[in-house]
Formats: sequence, C-alpha cells, structure tokens
Amino acid sequence: MTERCGWCGDDPLYVAYHDTEWGVPDFDPRALWEKLVLDGFQAGLSWITILRKRDMFREVFEGFDPERVAAWSEKDVENALQNPGIIRHRGKIESTVRGARLFLEIESAEGFSPWLWGFVGGAPRQNRFATLAEVPGATPESEAMSKALKKRGFNFCGPVICYAFMQAVGMVNDHLTCCHRHAPVRAMSSP
Repeated sequence: MTERCGWCGDDPLYVAYHDTEWGVPDFDPRALWEKLVLDGFQAGLSWITILRKRDMFREVFEGFDPERVAAWSEKDVENALQNPGIIRHRGKIESTVRGARLFLEIESAEGFSPWLWGFVGGAPRQNRFATLAEVPGATPESEAMSKALKKRGFNFCGPVICYAFMQAVGMVNDHLTCCHRHAPVRAMSSP
C-alpha cells in the first residue's frame, strides 16, 4: 500500500490532487494567481469543496485570465453570484476582480511569481515532518506574505491561507517523510 499524507483520505479526487499537484513547485504567475484565488475561496470551507468546483471556477473566471477578470463590471460579478457551481460569496468574487487588477500591477512592475517566491528566498523549503501534528498552520514566511498581500490590497489572504498556498504550490515541501511523494517533490526542487 502506498503511503500518503493523511489529510487527503481516500477520495479519488483528493488522492489524485495529492499525488500529482500538491507540493509540486509552480513558478507560472497565472497558475499562482489562480491558486491564491482558490485558497481565498476556501476560507471557512474544506479544500475538497473547492477542488470539486475548480472546473466551474475556471469557467466562471474565464480561465483565470487576469486581464479579462480585471475588466469585469458589476454585471459580471452579479452573473457569477448566480452560478451555483462556485462559492457564491460577493466579497470573495469582488476580491478576485480586485486581485486580478493587483496581479497585473505586480506582474508588470516586478513579476508576480518572483515576488511571491521571494518570501521563501526563491526556492522551495524542504521540511521533514514525520506526522501531521508537526506541520504548522502558519509560519513567519506566510505571515510576511499575508501582510505584504494585504498591504497591496488583496483580501482573503491571512497567514493560514498563505501557508496552505505555499504548501500547494511547492514553496514548502510538507509531504510527510513517510509519504511516497516526499522524495520526488524534493527532487523537483534541485537545480
């Protein structure tokens, strides 16, 4: 039997996410923005809820194309609020539109990916946790990221959300040492 991090349980969608996406270093700015948005939508919910709705989120938010979402009007926000396939939370939808505009500003000024990855020194941190109880909910780096995002005008990006984001996009390797993905993810971060 393959050992996995216990948080993913045995739901096939969650297992596939764990085995193929979670913790893999991602430097694509648009993919990072999408994940940050989805982690913001997760606030108060479980990740599996968001994962099950991810395809519809991608459809509603136009493939997470920041230029298109940045141009949304109030009518676009209202349309999104009527779609039962996503989380219909006005604040989170409006935050996504604002976040698209902020993404474009950061991307043109300094690059969204280098800016975010700067919170971990530009390379994945390799943790060696043996149990889920050892994995922190937030770190000084996620607190700094949260503070910087909020200063720029982002919402739904507290330190816990930022740490979940950092784990998901491979800024930190938090696969447990007993997990079959720990070593392969670690290898992905080697030059």
